[in-house]
Amino acid sequence: MAYIANTPDDVTHMLAAIGLESLDELFEMVPPELRLDRALAVPPALDELELTAEVGALLALNQGTDRRPCFLGGGCYDHFVPAVVDNLAARGEFYTAYTPYQAEASQGTLQATFEYQTLITQLTGMDVSNASLYDGGSATAEAMMMAMTITRRLGRVVVAGSVHPEYREILKTFLANLEAELITVPARGGKVWPTDIAEALSDDTAAVIIQQPNFFGGLEDVESLVEVAHARGALAIVSVDPISLGLLKRPGSYDADIVVAEGQGLGNHLNYGGPYLGILACRDEYVRKMPGRVVGETKDRNGKRCYTLTLQTREQHIRREKATSNICTNQGLLALRAAIYLAVIGPKGLRQAAELSTRKAHYAAERLAEVSGLSLAFSTPFFKEFVIRTSLDPKRLLAEVGRLGYHGGIALGRWYPELADGILIAVTEKRTREEIDGLVAAYTQALTCV
Repeated sequence: MAYIANTPDDVTHMLAAIGLESLDELFEMVPPELRLDRALAVPPALDELELTAEVGALLALNQGTDRRPCFLGGGCYDHFVPAVVDNLAARGEFYTAYTPYQAEASQGTLQATFEYQTLITQLTGMDVSNASLYDGGSATAEAMMMAMTITRRLGRVVVAGSVHPEYREILKTFLANLEAELITVPARGGKVWPTDIAEALSDDTAAVIIQQPNFFGGLEDVESLVEVAHARGALAIVSVDPISLGLLKRPGSYDADIVVAEGQGLGNHLNYGGPYLGILACRDEYVRKMPGRVVGETKDRNGKRCYTLTLQTREQHIRREKATSNICTNQGLLALRAAIYLAVIGPKGLRQAAELSTRKAHYAAERLAEVSGLSLAFSTPFFKEFVIRTSLDPKRLLAEVGRLGYHGGIALGRWYPELADGILIAVTEKRTREEIDGLVAAYTQALTCV
């Protein structure tokens, strides 16, 4: 069972029960020479993040464990997960692989989903959120289809080349058998330019899809990009990093129409690549075109507050051609974890996580740029990810850095031929100065070995 220390009131009550007034009186029976007459050599208390790292280092002494510091990114991040998230989400009332539907959903499940939706709208500044989707990539594609339904424009969708390349592949798959054309605007200097986006637009463009921060970690001129989209009557779909919203403007503040995100960083572990959490929020007037389902608050026949599936416009309900999506379920458990995470850390905690990630990423970028054979690829401001160029083959270099004890980054050549010498590196609040310095040392040594 969980250990809960006795409170001062507990101690007073127990002493009174045996007729004593103090703990000193209780221990008078112990011979003086056996009593500890000095303070215990207990180090100062650690916070949860530091304690987790300390215990992790002890666990790493066991053979067969991979405890290499993780500087991988590209949509999946090694953010800190408070223990309370694992503890609460693993309760039997929640921990199931099956997504309950209205007839089977308990009030507790519905309320948890309602709280998740509320937190997502507060986080993004949008009016309404659905109950989650599969992952960030599918959420982006669903937003695109939603925009085509809203605007009734079926000719073109414009996507920034700085949007996650795998998201863009999903967009292509969704449009493979439709008449709409997917236009990709190349990134220049680590971002897309409003003038380039404007040139790609047409009167039959349904949406412009951008990412903030973008795939390279850089910050786009997102407000200008949204304005360009609206000027031609297209909707602006913005894919965000939820953690970045602890520092950056909320999409609702610069008039984004639909916001999507990968929610893995909100209290969900890396999980070897999945399952993950798709976030989608939008303006109130688009709610009936939104995929998935929405939990709402109401009152029962006795006037008590309760929750219900307010909207569930899905193909599973025999809507056929009127269906907004072919999404049949959602990531209820991971959405619950995200809700617990956001509720626990609050606005101040989210800002702290974002600030730490940013400061540590910039420290890492500065240190790596000092290494002979490495250089920063772009001069644009960035959040927690950045791209370095190397004079050697990135894959071989990363393999050597891995041998030296670090997950050192992602080679970009498979997605961007023009960045065949590029490596994407992510730094979260979990990374310590020692780990960053160790990564720099590993790159320095690897460059002499490859």
